[in-house]
Amino acid sequence: MATIRKFGHLEQGQERATEECEAKLVAIEIEAERFLQLNSYGSAHRVHVGARSQNMRLCKEAFEQLVEIGNKHFGLKS
Repeated sequence: MATIRKFGHLEQGQERATEECEAKLVAIEIEAERFLQLNSYGSAHRVHVGARSQNMRLCKEAFEQLVEIGNKHFGLKS
């Protein structure tokens, strides 16, 4: 589990296609702070199908930054 409070920018360099996986969003509140948590469950070909794989918890500021970066990247209006 990781809590994300800020995103840095990185150029990947070698993009390639990846397998799709199941993911779920969880809206949670811990000690009066709200988060959006993204849980991924890996591909259908992994050893433990359906087990949580990676989890990221975004605070409000990180979510707002992600929305801003996503809007720019996909050419959407903010």
